[in-house]
Amino acid sequence: MSKAIYIATTGPNTGKSIVSLGLMHMLLGKTAKVGYFRPIIDDFSPGGMDNHINTMLHHFDLDLKFKEAYAYTRSEIIAMKNKNRDEEIISTIIAKYKAVEDRYDFVLVEGTSFSGEGSIIEWDINVLIAKNLGIPAIIISSGVGKTMDDFVGTMHMAYDSFKEKGVEVLSVIANKVQPENLSWVIRELQGHLPNQVLINAIPMNPALANPSIKEIVKELNGKVLFGKSFVNNQAGAFSVGAMQLRNYIIHLKENSLVITPGDRADIILGALQANISANYPNISGIVLTGGLMPEEPIIKLIEGLSEVVPVISVPGGTFAVTNSIGNIKPMIYAENTHKITASIHDFEKYVPVEVLAERLITFQANGITPRMFQYNLLRRAQANKKHIVLPEGSDDRILKAAYKLVESNAVRLSLLGDKKQIEESLSRLEFSLDLSGITIIDPKKSPDFEDYVQTLYSLRKHKNVNLAMARDLMEDVSYFGTMMVYKGHADGMVSGAVNTTQHTIRPALQFVKTKPGVSVVSSIFFMCLDDRVTIFGDCAINPNPTAEQLAEIAISSAESSLAFGIEPRIAMLSYSSGASGQGADVDKVRTATEIVKKLRPDLKVEGPIQYDAAVDEKIGQSKMPNSEVAGKASVFIFPDLNTGNNTYKAVQRETGAMAIGPMLQGLNKPVNDLSRGCTVNDVINTVIITAIQAQGI
Repeated sequence: MSKAIYIATTGPNTGKSIVSLGLMHMLLGKTAKVGYFRPIIDDFSPGGMDNHINTMLHHFDLDLKFKEAYAYTRSEIIAMKNKNRDEEIISTIIAKYKAVEDRYDFVLVEGTSFSGEGSIIEWDINVLIAKNLGIPAIIISSGVGKTMDDFVGTMHMAYDSFKEKGVEVLSVIANKVQPENLSWVIRELQGHLPNQVLINAIPMNPALANPSIKEIVKELNGKVLFGKSFVNNQAGAFSVGAMQLRNYIIHLKENSLVITPGDRADIILGALQANISANYPNISGIVLTGGLMPEEPIIKLIEGLSEVVPVISVPGGTFAVTNSIGNIKPMIYAENTHKITASIHDFEKYVPVEVLAERLITFQANGITPRMFQYNLLRRAQANKKHIVLPEGSDDRILKAAYKLVESNAVRLSLLGDKKQIEESLSRLEFSLDLSGITIIDPKKSPDFEDYVQTLYSLRKHKNVNLAMARDLMEDVSYFGTMMVYKGHADGMVSGAVNTTQHTIRPALQFVKTKPGVSVVSSIFFMCLDDRVTIFGDCAINPNPTAEQLAEIAISSAESSLAFGIEPRIAMLSYSSGASGQGADVDKVRTATEIVKKLRPDLKVEGPIQYDAAVDEKIGQSKMPNSEVAGKASVFIFPDLNTGNNTYKAVQRETGAMAIGPMLQGLNKPVNDLSRGCTVNDVINTVIITAIQAQGI
């Protein structure tokens, strides 16, 4: 089940408040706790708040503070984008969203309003946010001022934009449609969009299209003279009282707004009398223009007649005021329960809420987005901090990563190396690293050195290692760091920025050893593609595994996949799919697949299968129909190191995917290897996954 829905619009003034209110009302009838979140809101005055957030929080009595319900204001986004801080924008939005998601059964996420400076970039931002939150979308578009071709084209383009980025569109809603065109609009959209997309249309509602007296006061800098309790009255058709009363009064309509100069006592009193007369329609309010105030005797009369009619005074001439009122874009706010009720009623009348609710309940996301995956990793590491040792403490990349890791409060760290040299490197890098959060250890000067030597000697003397040899080995940072992990003085180790893979993992293979029931240490990479995270194994350790080893690698990789929140669907890769290919290489994969099925019948596994059949649903179903894995694999097991290593690097370089790893699997305690070409982010990610591995031991 999806835990959220993203409401997106194709432009300004689409009336998305109707959908937000209707959806919230529907969701609160289906689940106990519903949250509300807006990634980006319009700027608001100091001490104020966003009107729509205020409306949602107050009307539905949501247990959320204003600052918890949004991430950024529009001006903050523009300033950050001008400084190329896009990464920070998305990371913060994810963090704020997850904070809401953690507290609620479901979250209604509302996109931007396309108003003001920066609206030109909003469409891409909305698609990007929905993609990175990993939630489906509902797209809303207004039919006002569009031809049918323009309207359908806009909706189709919007749908394609989301789908191309891997965002599932559950529904499209045409809003503010002329009532007589509802069926026509729905038919046209159904002819251009896939069958699984729910298509609905909501007609223009005059009650929602006109401003309230309160909005007129705010927009025109007016003052309420009488009837303050009724400023939420909805203005209907408005007319100017410039002619004589006997001629003007016949033009009044139900809920008319009367606009007249403040010195026209006849119009003012006549309109108020008409309001209480059974022979004339009610009026919604009176707007007095020119900043003119009625004379004292007239005010006294008004006081006795205006019990249910607000009378307001505004500056400006009658013509200008009338035009300004006509240009007001009406909003829905917390006190205007009439508009809120009307919005919910329209939504429930024109949108099949039960069908939409069923789509939300049954929706399953395809995997997890890379940014959400990284966010979840960080949160898991922070929740149960582990102690990780970094043997290559003098390397600049290690120091930069250590700075960020300490800043994120994800782990406790030990750096191996000369303390003076490390401090000099920090000074050169102009880093203000809080050394109180890090332990720096010089192996040869450590009080544990002799104990580690004795332990190594005891463990390796059957391999003809004497004390002198053990002492020499223990001066090596890889051996010292691995011994810290073995002795429980650290929870895990990450190395390899300077040293080779063999140098990093040899000590672990010698005395940390493999877990019970595991005969082969293998590796996986978390491949953070554009719209999902997949697992590649083994791409770093075993040159030419046997069928039995390949099966064990697949099972270990599936267990790692589950441990990191990715549903394992295992593709045992080869140069042919199913029973079509012959030869020693494909037979090995076929045998390995059968071993996996026998040992772990609970796992979804397919093999041999080609890469394209594993990732493309159409190709997968044509080559291997009815397969649970073909076209939707999440764990890819390569037949040998040559294929695996080249493939992960090709995917990484050609697609720009981030490759997190390699993460070693099968050891009793976590020791992980870095590439000598690693970046600072590679170090950070590997340390975090090592810490999470340590949590599971």
